[in-house]
Amino acid sequence: MSDLSSKIAATRKEVEHLKDVISKAKYAADDTTLDEVAKETGAASKKAIKPRRLLRGHFGKIYAMQWSDDKKHLVSASQDGKLIVWNADTQNKVHAIPLRSSWVMTCAFSPGGTLVASGGLDNLCSIYQISQVDAGARPMRELSAHTGYLSCCRFLSDEQILTSSGDMACILWDLQTGSIIKRFDDHTGDVMSVSVSGVDKNVFLSGGCDSTSKLWDIRTGRCLKTFVGHTSDINAVHFFPNGNAFATASDDSTCKLFDIRAYKDLKTYNAGTNSGVTSVDFSLSGKFMFTGYDDFNCAVWDTIKGERIDTLTGHENRISSVGVTKDGMGICTGSWDSTLKVWA
Repeated sequence: MSDLSSKIAATRKEVEHLKDVISKAKYAADDTTLDEVAKETGAASKKAIKPRRLLRGHFGKIYAMQWSDDKKHLVSASQDGKLIVWNADTQNKVHAIPLRSSWVMTCAFSPGGTLVASGGLDNLCSIYQISQVDAGARPMRELSAHTGYLSCCRFLSDEQILTSSGDMACILWDLQTGSIIKRFDDHTGDVMSVSVSGVDKNVFLSGGCDSTSKLWDIRTGRCLKTFVGHTSDINAVHFFPNGNAFATASDDSTCKLFDIRAYKDLKTYNAGTNSGVTSVDFSLSGKFMFTGYDDFNCAVWDTIKGERIDTLTGHENRISSVGVTKDGMGICTGSWDSTLKVWA
């Protein structure tokens, strides 16, 4: 027994030594900081972002929204028990899908624009084929394996979807068979959000109530890196457009920008409020970052300088979701006031 204890102590000592070696190597390669780079860039001018469309139709709190890749349609999920597909240009409801459970927390649009998904406290991910919802609105597929609420879902393609859950796991599903392709376990708290890279479809991010965000390899199911720094739940994660960095939104009232290659946080964004940050997204170039707050506002940040350059106001309750169109020309905010606003 004493021999085993000595081996454990020696292993721990070796691990600490290796951590020190890695830290020194990272420090030696750390030739500059984001603040130094920011000094060489011009200040971002305040953009005349104004509300252009108001989407009314829900009668309960809106918990999630996502744009279609066609840049014109979006889907929203509300606790009125409806999943609505909108034409943001005309402000018309294209489809209103009644859900089996009104306790919905997430929704998603497939890349091909033919499928929408939702999930929540029913622990299921329900997939709907848009062309068939008016004929009865029964799910094309119900994905059942999570033992906790479904917090987020994101399509990788029209054949695969990724889900995260309060059971501390993420699952990659095959939509044709409804079977599990891969399960991802490493969080020690509820997983609240996932983000799929637009550059490398073999990796994704997750963020959870253990205050960590993790980078995963979809092919192996392994957690490649764990990022720490927040002091409360992480509500949302989102990849930077080039895939080399990502942002996190947390209940500790801050957002952070992490560099994947440097394995560190580059910038902390604090709006000077005690409100939690619910959602985050980037402009097409990544120059601007948009964050939704519990205090009913959406902040617009200069990503490099870390300065807030504008605040989008007008909602009458918590902003639950923020999304930028694929071409970067529009922003949508969804709120507990039961409305969505499209800004440009």
